[in-house]
Amino acid sequence: MTDLAAHAILARTGTGTRTFARNELARSALLDRFVTGLTATMRDAGYTALDAPGPDTNVVLHVVDAADVKPFRRKNAPTFVIAIAAMTDIPDARDDLLRTGYPLLVRGLANLCIMVADGPDGLKVRFVTLEQGTYGVGPGLADAALFAEVFTRVEPLASSQLVIANEFVPDLPEPLWNGDAQTAQMLRAGRELDALDLLPAAFPIEEILGPRDLRHVMLLYGIGGLSYGNVSTRYLGDDLRGVPNPDGPVYWMSASGVDKSDLRTVGEHILLVRGYDPARDTMVLSVPPNVKARRVSVDAIEHWMIYREHPAVGAILHVHGWIDGTVSTDVNYPCGTLQLAASVADLVRRAPDPSRAVVGLRNHGLTITGSSLDEIFDRVGDRIVRNVPME
Repeated sequence: MTDLAAHAILARTGTGTRTFARNELARSALLDRFVTGLTATMRDAGYTALDAPGPDTNVVLHVVDAADVKPFRRKNAPTFVIAIAAMTDIPDARDDLLRTGYPLLVRGLANLCIMVADGPDGLKVRFVTLEQGTYGVGPGLADAALFAEVFTRVEPLASSQLVIANEFVPDLPEPLWNGDAQTAQMLRAGRELDALDLLPAAFPIEEILGPRDLRHVMLLYGIGGLSYGNVSTRYLGDDLRGVPNPDGPVYWMSASGVDKSDLRTVGEHILLVRGYDPARDTMVLSVPPNVKARRVSVDAIEHWMIYREHPAVGAILHVHGWIDGTVSTDVNYPCGTLQLAASVADLVRRAPDPSRAVVGLRNHGLTITGSSLDEIFDRVGDRIVRNVPME
């Protein structure tokens, strides 16, 4: 029988040869200096450089012109694309950094954006992630030390494994087509998040990308648009079993890219997750027939791990906010990866009471467990602040 514990799933992700390639659409002395230095560091760390990106390339250094960013259209979602742009100046304030770097990331169809500027104290490097995380390296470092630090920040993200595939099975029992008491809690939870100003406006990705690239992003990342935060609640009926593991958890979860303050329609706003199929790295969903279903939140694998290990957890809230004193993950892994899911599950396991845990996701937000969504808001709702601490 397949071991579905978080550590066992991670152990099966493998440690084979990692490859990378450069895709240089822009050239300058600054870009050559940075990309050449990062390339040498990656080679020293055991990565194999390819002459050109291919369908099985693990990492692509997508060097772009900040004034005219062109996309890199990968063939497979597991390819990790880093958009690298030279800047004359990089803002320090987080909001300004996001406004500058996020369009570069989105237009480049990248997983991570790296902006580089040169100054009297050396290179200044700033990162922007798809989850709106921001952090930096330099200035004040010699090039060798800076490239080593940049690689330290990039490598865990680049080697992580996405679980974003969805299988929609039109077998949801008719009594659940309009939801149940648990989905009603999800609607209340979304409205509570909105009332607490904890639903930041989604970055207008559709205003940045044309139809073709927007479809490409949706296919690659399993998103229906960018929205932030998600809620889930364990299914309490005794008539449905897990799939393919009948002993696995079954739970309701918000869909990707929907307005979290108006979670009403089953199959469109809310999905019933029946399980995780490790053979295909796929989340299995039960939906009503004749419904154009949306994908479940990319964090479904994280919630699955928590529900599976902790039967007393009845609901999970993920929000882009913070509570002072929260212990967080060591690495800001991308959403929807096995590595982030296992890291969060580990922190929940180590909490004094895993059924009432508050854990942080580095440069990202919070995952909070409870007996119900109502209980979570009663316990911590007034302690959550919107600003997530960034490095």
